[in-house]
Amino acid sequence: MPSFQFETPPRIVCERGAALRLAPLLQGRRHAFVVTDAGLVRAGLIDAPVAALRKAGLRVTVHDKVEADPPEHVVLAAVDAARAAGADCVIGLGGGSSVDTAKLVALLAASPQPLADIYGPQRATGPRLPLIQVPTTAGTGSEATPTSVVSTPDHQKRGVISSLLYPDVAVLDAQLTLALPPAPTAMTGVDAMVHAIEAYTTRHLKNPISDALAVRALQLLDRHLGRVIAQGDDIEAREGMLLGSMLAGMAFANAPVAAIHALAHPLGSHFHVPHGLANALVMVPVLRFNLPAARARYAELARALNPALHGAGDAEAAEAFIATMAGHVAQAPMPQRLREVGIAANDLPMLADAAMGVQRLLANNPRELNQTHALVLYTQAH
Repeated sequence: MPSFQFETPPRIVCERGAALRLAPLLQGRRHAFVVTDAGLVRAGLIDAPVAALRKAGLRVTVHDKVEADPPEHVVLAAVDAARAAGADCVIGLGGGSSVDTAKLVALLAASPQPLADIYGPQRATGPRLPLIQVPTTAGTGSEATPTSVVSTPDHQKRGVISSLLYPDVAVLDAQLTLALPPAPTAMTGVDAMVHAIEAYTTRHLKNPISDALAVRALQLLDRHLGRVIAQGDDIEAREGMLLGSMLAGMAFANAPVAAIHALAHPLGSHFHVPHGLANALVMVPVLRFNLPAARARYAELARALNPALHGAGDAEAAEAFIATMAGHVAQAPMPQRLREVGIAANDLPMLADAAMGVQRLLANNPRELNQTHALVLYTQAH
């Protein structure tokens, strides 16, 4: 038995309508600071959860200034707003950017410290405010991770990684995801698949619990992604995606992601490509690059998805796995090439250089990847 440690949120609530029953989870707190984005407010998605909190007697401050790939100044403005409001608990309600921002609001509103001092693993100090996370997309799994990713002024994506950032409760309510359009549904779904794949094939900290979670996550995501793209109001498929996303988050929180994410990060920080789409654009080239080192792992995942491959050799099964993942991307209603999102061929060397700055993720890749490799992979994705 390998030696390992495993962490995850202490409580998970998975139930239709659970977003309308948050007040009992706050255990006597009086003023909730809801971190979300303007799009969800305009869509009316937060109206019912906020009304339920107020009906239960809580004061509620809604902060809807979150941006995608949240920049430092946006995070710090949210922290200042929470302090000014006098909030005594935080609710992250939205996509990955809102959930990530909520983590740092809960921490920094209670324990002020410079962001620059806490980037990296276990550098933050507590305590933090009570924190509930309520995702509205099935993709990042951030409600189950100890990481908050922030965009810095020099176009880097830096992570605060601390056990303090696990929420007190993660709430999965698939009804909040029913209105998500097909394109973001596809992007976030592929993002969750990448989390499961990279957790299962990571070079460091892979363990029996993360493996089991990654396999189950990928099974759920593979089974349900096409359904939710085709029929967004399929609540059972939405639940499968939301659960798969969280299980993948639990896996990669303990067995970290690698080169797909490393190559995706500069696409977001330099060109504002949505994170899930960025992963989708580089996933297949990186899977093929990693094949010599990850063939056996890919074959195991292929057999988990398709029992008909149990009698196949590793080479055949691994190729089938890559083909399955490529099919998910190809069939999704989203851009398929880097050039379709405004990235020119002469941008690729800069991206390759930027990817080399994400060594914390590249170090986890099953095959060593250098700047020359990165340029080739970006070229293949272009």
